[in-house]
Amino acid sequence: MIDGLEVLPVRGIGDVTAGDDLAALITANAPWLRDGDVLVVTSKIVSKAEGRLVEVPADGPERELARERALASETRRVVARRGPTAIVQTHHGFVMAAAGIDASNVDKTHLVLLPADPDASARALRTALAARGLHVGVVISDTMGRAWRNGLTDVALGAAGIEPFRDHRGEIDPYGNELQLTQMAVIDELAAAGELVKGKCDQVPVAVVRGYPGAGTTETSGAVVLLRDAASDMFSLGTAEAHTAGLVSAATLPDTQPAAPGASTAAIARALATVADVITCAVSSSLTCTPVDLTPSGLMRLGADVHRLRSALAAEGLTSTVTWSDTSAQITVS
Repeated sequence: MIDGLEVLPVRGIGDVTAGDDLAALITANAPWLRDGDVLVVTSKIVSKAEGRLVEVPADGPERELARERALASETRRVVARRGPTAIVQTHHGFVMAAAGIDASNVDKTHLVLLPADPDASARALRTALAARGLHVGVVISDTMGRAWRNGLTDVALGAAGIEPFRDHRGEIDPYGNELQLTQMAVIDELAAAGELVKGKCDQVPVAVVRGYPGAGTTETSGAVVLLRDAASDMFSLGTAEAHTAGLVSAATLPDTQPAAPGASTAAIARALATVADVITCAVSSSLTCTPVDLTPSGLMRLGADVHRLRSALAAEGLTSTVTWSDTSAQITVS
């Protein structure tokens, strides 16, 4: 139980340049810091202090070309692209617009990249503050959009000295139910709270959240644990890109596939319904398929229609193997 939180802005830091000592700047402008506080630090000033800047032309098409080169260098893979907007996965593993490259709050001849290792940046700042006698948590934050929701919010890119999750698994709710999945992303919530007093045009790049228990007492795993791995990422592509990938998979479906146990009757029925207007199939231990149109042109279309059915089966997670006769095809489904 948390009794209450304060969110306080750190004003007066001013412009940050490469090589600046962030711990010195923060403590000089917030002498009221105390042990257990959580510092929410905008990633941009971390990047500036670490020299994570790219020089670009001030305007014109050359500027856009330079920005595209910077984007390519920061991108592990493209998730979705619509016109000039690209959602990409960065080399860190973050999925965000334009790889987090920013042209705001910097002169027109530079772009700001994300810190190379935000968790390491958070640890270094926490260590520097500890050397000044302050034992605090540090969250490196940046602004992101969210799938399915309009608007932006700040999230944690890096963290040190604070547990990234508040894990409720195994706890019993007031109705006697055991919580099995609930892990609150505390450092994201603190990053969003800090943004409320920082703003985007007020030159307040640091906020302090006071009152969160346990901050600054131990080293932790950092923000990297918030990243989903590929196996658990159900939304690894944009909708158009996923559709394209499905078409490519259908176009390259092999004639024979390894058997997989447990073909679902309902899944087979759904696949058959998808292509019922062009092909009919007798269902037994396998599918014997004949064209609706028995004219020579209809028979010539049999191969294409069978491939449609096999693609529909694959969309249901089923594998299939086909053997041919002059007027029909037999599909074994598994």
